[in-house]
Amino acid sequence: MGAALVFLALSGLLGTTFFYRHVTNRDCFNSEGRCFDAETGTVVLEQAGGIYLTLAIFCLVAGALLLWSLRPR
Repeated sequence: MGAALVFLALSGLLGTTFFYRHVTNRDCFNSEGRCFDAETGTVVLEQAGGIYLTLAIFCLVAGALLLWSLRPR
């Protein structure tokens, strides 16, 4: 059960990272898929959002399957 909770917590963390790194900067991306955040001095890449989202979905599915396998039969 511990591994399922770790996967679910990780999916929440990755989903939050996707939201703050990609969705909040959606209007900032240029034609090359980059966004420069002058406040923090970082460059956000558009492709990174897809990676965070894919990993979040994978962890969510893995955690849900682990919890489902532990249910009483």
